[in-house]
Amino acid sequence: MRARTMSIADDRKDAAAAAPRQAPAPAAPRADASVTAGDTDARAADATETRPADAAVARPARVVNRTREYREVTLPAGTTLTVELTTSVGSDTSAVEDAVRGTLRNAVRTEGSEALPVGTALLGYVTSAEPAGKVKGVASIGFRFNTIDLPGDSGREPVSTATYTRSARTTKKKDATKIGIGAGAGAVLGGILGGGSGAAKGAAIGGGAGTAVVLSTKGDEVRIPAGTPVTIKLAAPFTVRVLEN
Repeated sequence: MRARTMSIADDRKDAAAAAPRQAPAPAAPRADASVTAGDTDARAADATETRPADAAVARPARVVNRTREYREVTLPAGTTLTVELTTSVGSDTSAVEDAVRGTLRNAVRTEGSEALPVGTALLGYVTSAEPAGKVKGVASIGFRFNTIDLPGDSGREPVSTATYTRSARTTKKKDATKIGIGAGAGAVLGGILGGGSGAAKGAAIGGGAGTAVVLSTKGDEVRIPAGTPVTIKLAAPFTVRVLEN
């Protein structure tokens, strides 16, 4: 019996020796004794303090939109406008109400601001067109502007200008010269042919001939080609918006 018990004990020892050994469980990490509660609070405070700074850096720059400011200025009646015509007009080529266009050759300033810049367009129409007549009636052309085309997005505005009129030179001296030449030539010819009485008759006949030439001849026409500068004045005040300085 004892021998059997020893045999069983030996078998158990052999089985225990043959079984694999288990690795020891890892030890739990030891708390770092050097890290105190005060250090933990300090680190948390540092993280809290750096967050607003980081947010400030990441914040996009603010864009400021500045609105343009304008003010109104008024050009008084009588203000001079120097306009360069872009259309041609003529006493014998234009008709009443034909369109007339031009642009400002010089800028117009008032109250320290440029109210109308160079190149500002003006639109108008022919008010009168009188062709040259025979002896009576001197040729003339007249026009005015009633619309101004402001630069940029301002659009067109009504404007009132005085009427610009140009007349042809009179031909009285030329006519008198023609009649005198005719009379002189007739007198010379009459004197040769009939003496004193012939000279008188010749002068009358020659003068009549000269007069007939004048009556059959028209006077000079008035033509103003494109590109011609003309000076015209405002007939009424004109208000315009200008950019504030």
